[in-house]
Amino acid sequence: MTSKMLLPLLLATTLATPAHADVLVDNFKGYTLAPDGSVAQIGAMVLDDAGTIKAVYAPGQKPSKKGVKFHIDGQGRVLLPGLIDAHVHVMSTGFAAMTLDLSETTSLADALSKIAAFAAAHPDRAWIIGRGWNQERWKLGRFPTAAELDAAVPDRPVWLSRVDGHAGWANSAALKAAGVTAAAQAAAGGSIERKADGTPAGVLVDAAMALVDKAVPAPSPRDYDAALQLAQHDFFRRGLTAVADMGTEIRDWQAFRRAGDANQLYVRIMSYASGVDAMTLIAGPGPSPWLYADRLRMGGVKLYMDGALGSRGAWLKAPYADKPDTRGLPQLSQTQLGNLMSRAAMDNFQVAVHAIGDQGNAVLLGAIADLTETYKGDRRWRIEHAQVIDPKDWPIVTRIAANGGVVASMQPVHQTSDRVMAEARLGPDRLAGAYAWKSLKGAGATLAFGSDSPVELPDPWAGIAAAISREDENGQPAGGWQPQEKVDRATALAGYTSKAAYAGFAENRFGRLAPGQRADFILVDTDPMTASPADIRKTRVLETWVGGGKVWDASDPEAKGSTGSETKTSKGR
Repeated sequence: MTSKMLLPLLLATTLATPAHADVLVDNFKGYTLAPDGSVAQIGAMVLDDAGTIKAVYAPGQKPSKKGVKFHIDGQGRVLLPGLIDAHVHVMSTGFAAMTLDLSETTSLADALSKIAAFAAAHPDRAWIIGRGWNQERWKLGRFPTAAELDAAVPDRPVWLSRVDGHAGWANSAALKAAGVTAAAQAAAGGSIERKADGTPAGVLVDAAMALVDKAVPAPSPRDYDAALQLAQHDFFRRGLTAVADMGTEIRDWQAFRRAGDANQLYVRIMSYASGVDAMTLIAGPGPSPWLYADRLRMGGVKLYMDGALGSRGAWLKAPYADKPDTRGLPQLSQTQLGNLMSRAAMDNFQVAVHAIGDQGNAVLLGAIADLTETYKGDRRWRIEHAQVIDPKDWPIVTRIAANGGVVASMQPVHQTSDRVMAEARLGPDRLAGAYAWKSLKGAGATLAFGSDSPVELPDPWAGIAAAISREDENGQPAGGWQPQEKVDRATALAGYTSKAAYAGFAENRFGRLAPGQRADFILVDTDPMTASPADIRKTRVLETWVGGGKVWDASDPEAKGSTGSETKTSKGR
């Protein structure tokens, strides 16, 4: 659909709701999207006092001022729909801001120095908790050890999750506190790195992490509330107005509800429960309704098929190129996975499954194909990450897309961060199916883009730049890695707006600038439809608005909360 064809559809409809205090937004260079993901320019909008868009006008078209009592001047800036991150971990993002962050460390020595400094600065903390280490970035060639961590902090437990969240690094005090000895056994789908004598070496992978996790003191409800506010602030300053929370636990949900009840939940959260037990505990026999004026809903469940490439937990069809004695750590068999998916689907929950390796994705696709024979209709089966799919399996994607729909929920920045590591893990023969955005779209999958924060920063601008260039922040490799998998700008923008909303069954509520949609929009200093990838990465978000209320203003970055209508008037709706 061309822009000329799209505009009449966008502009012809005006809601019939009586106006009380309408708001005119104009004097901007704006873009909106159609349901099919095509892009058109707009020049003005009228919002009602509930924070919903009443009318959208083409550039040069004169807006009706009937009922308008307030005016927002765009000052000639670029206006876009509020961006959506299709895969984040909300509470982990907030807690990451409260704990030790090793994501920028460049060597083991650098990490140990930061760990020691953090421990010295927080003598009152019984455990030192953090995340973000990456032995690949350190060029260590192995996992770090408890003995190395002991040198930095010998006097109390330290527990640090790997950048992908699929491995944990403990010191001796943490292993002792958790009772992890030579006799300890990892659950299925996990492994314990061991020394020659069989004693734990300090790193536990995937399901084995639970051995230490259970000994870590639980955060208080106040900690959860503080983490949520920190996460919201980070999202808003980056232009995100909605997110999909992948793996919501009961304490996360309780924090969301406390914030909503106190009228302090502004970001829209599409929640996916952490497994079917949490799904039943939180939502009951079916998805929750939309709460707080479309700011919270539990509509799905998150399951795990395998681990991650970095910790060699992703399940591959053939052995790892750089460790031929393993093919990864499957978390479920196809029968187990199918049973869990069926349990969710029978109560109309949307199913989202983490799958990274080509065997993990093949098993998942087989399970979905089987379930589509029983569960008809618009299911939108979600594959979270879909990092490596054997091209031989793409026809299964096409079949599923035509029978229930399939969403490839992918993170463009993973490709730029993982490129060198992925080449080492996979070898040259499996790269054709790695991070294959364009091919998956061509096979019929809906692309929804995100960050996997806090694995990566919740930065949609870096994601858009990577999606259209397949180059990293340094412009490498020139021309892009596997450049045939680049997507066009409209696809990239839709992946962070309309398609991300569609991926969460929210396309009739937000994700576009059109009559009837929530008035979520941002003003920025860069035009993503024309700027270079390097300039897109540098985009500065000037203002973020959710439901007609301003939640971020770069001129007053310490300001919190809203100055607008929906977020002040819709408590409890």
